[in-house]
This record gives sequence, C-alpha cells and structure tokens, in this order.
Amino acid sequence: QSLPLIAFCISLSQITPFRRARGTTMPKGYWVAHVDVDDMERYKDYIAANAAPFAEFGARFLVRGGPKEVREGQTRARTVVIECKDFATAKACYDSVSSQEAKALRDSVSTGDMEMVEGYGG
Repeated sequence: QSLPLIAFCISLSQITPFRRARGTTMPKGYWVAHVDVDDMERYKDYIAANAAPFAEFGARFLVRGGPKEVREGQTRARTVVIECKDFATAKACYDSVSSQEAKALRDSVSTGDMEMVEGYGG
C-alpha cells in the first residue's frame, strides 16, 4: 500500500545555473525521482544513508515530497528533485559507492522512476 499523494511546488528562481569564473554559465545537474514508498519506516533508513553522499557531492533538495496536482499523465506518489553543481557531479553522486549502498536500502521498500537532467544554461 502506497502513501497518500505527496506533492511539490518548485520555484524557478531555485533553478539557477552555476557561474564559471570566466562569466559563462555551466548548467546544474538534477536528479528527478518519482517514487511509491511501501514502507516509510524502512525508507527512512535510505534517507539517513543517502545524507553522506549528498553532503559529499554538495547535493541539495529542491523538492522532497509535498502537495501536488497531477495535471497530465500519471506519476507516482512522491516526487523528489535534487540539485548538484553540474551534470557530471549529479552522475558522480549517484554512481558513488555510498549512494549505491543507500539505493539498496531503498529498492526493497519502494518502486520508482529516476532520471538525471542537465539544467538549461541559456
């Protein structure tokens, strides 16, 4: 049994490109996850375990559940958006040993879809 719909609202002002020293911009990298959690108490173990890789790679939550309205298509109960300084860092964080160890905790208590997206640098 999944948790009730938890949603999000994201402010575009939070999605800003990282500025390089020469004045050009480097797009940030984002994890975008849609998750159905089957056991929130055990899912909290994943949340705790992923705190270390997120801190190590400077990742920060922009969306971590919250009220939402699905306007088109279908989605899962929980939406999470995590921002990293760039796309390469987002991938390195996900691929890190500590993140994959945390993922193993998540996989047994949830079902989800996750993608990494490079932000718009224009």
